[in-house]
Amino acid sequence: MPGKIRKMIDQIIEKKSGGKPVLANVVMTKLILKGIDPDKFNAASPDDPSVMAKVSRIASEMGVILG
Repeated sequence: MPGKIRKMIDQIIEKKSGGKPVLANVVMTKLILKGIDPDKFNAASPDDPSVMAKVSRIASEMGVILG
């Protein structure tokens, strides 16, 4: 199912920012510093298992439970 990586990234941003745009930008910057550029992924992006594992690990480091 394409787009799963984007959904994971969106969950991280939403849970960490609480819907606040300024905090969302901070979370996006943190993701970029950790090697995941949110702007590179969209709903049509293929699901690469290695990228999904990396996003999952980053979510865990940030204290976010992906559902």
